[in-house]
Amino acid sequence: MGLITSDVDRFEAARPRLAAIAYRLLGSASEADDAVQETYLRWHAADVGRIEVPEAWLTKVLTNICLNQLTSARARRETYVGQWLPEPLLTGDPMLGPADTAEQRESVSYAVLALLERLSPNERAVYVLREAFDHPHREIAEILDITEAASQQIYHRAKKHVADGKARARIDEAAARRIVEEFLAAATSGRTEPLVRLLTADAVSLGDGGGKVPARATPLAGALAVASFLRGLFKPSKAKRALLGGAPELYATTANGGPAVVAVVDGRVVAVSCLEVGPEGIVAIRNQANPDKLVRATEQWAAADHGAPLHVL
Repeated sequence: MGLITSDVDRFEAARPRLAAIAYRLLGSASEADDAVQETYLRWHAADVGRIEVPEAWLTKVLTNICLNQLTSARARRETYVGQWLPEPLLTGDPMLGPADTAEQRESVSYAVLALLERLSPNERAVYVLREAFDHPHREIAEILDITEAASQQIYHRAKKHVADGKARARIDEAAARRIVEEFLAAATSGRTEPLVRLLTADAVSLGDGGGKVPARATPLAGALAVASFLRGLFKPSKAKRALLGGAPELYATTANGGPAVVAVVDGRVVAVSCLEVGPEGIVAIRNQANPDKLVRATEQWAAADHGAPLHVL
């Protein structure tokens, strides 16, 4: 790698890592981009020559910007229309960040991002910095202006909250595709029984339309209730095509490292259904249909080849 010759180059070298941290902290790619840009503006205004460890300085500034955003986001989400779900990222998106360890992969899974919503901003920050980016507690304490002992306590508390909500099985890309193919075959069969067999007894279904497209305001629970809902969701209809601007093409892919169904109309991603899979079957289906949260997915989708769809509604 060539010598970094300017402060701008130094920041750009750090940008991918900062974006990956911000996405895990905020659950939103667009908000993560805003946080990184604000960090750049502060870097640009700072006396960079006096900053001894630029990476640590940038991480601290970014984290505190994200903590402020999380605090205000909680207030906004109280008035959010329906269920709030994270913004999904498709395979290959650089904002997914490092995936060398199981902890790094898990920290960006859609299920864990949803669980992180239950944590306080500080718990979320400590968990992300420690679990996904392997910061020692000494550095986390400096970033958050807390003691090292407090960082350790917060981390153990956050990790327990996340572990209590886990029911996942580790799945490679080939297995993820098989799961989606089987799920789609069942969901488009017009019958509930094949879906019930794939779901755990306490399976849940959640949807985020953001008030922009129809979505259930409350989660559904129980295999039969979820299967009945999904049968209707994946049933072709003129009204559905009129709402979406065409017939949705359904593809098997991975989002946030897990199996997912992507619905595409004329090259535009109109929904991403993330499947959480446990040892006994599909534990949860989280459907992201808010168009504001699918802009980046559409950009990523357009940049890759996907072959023929598995199904057209």
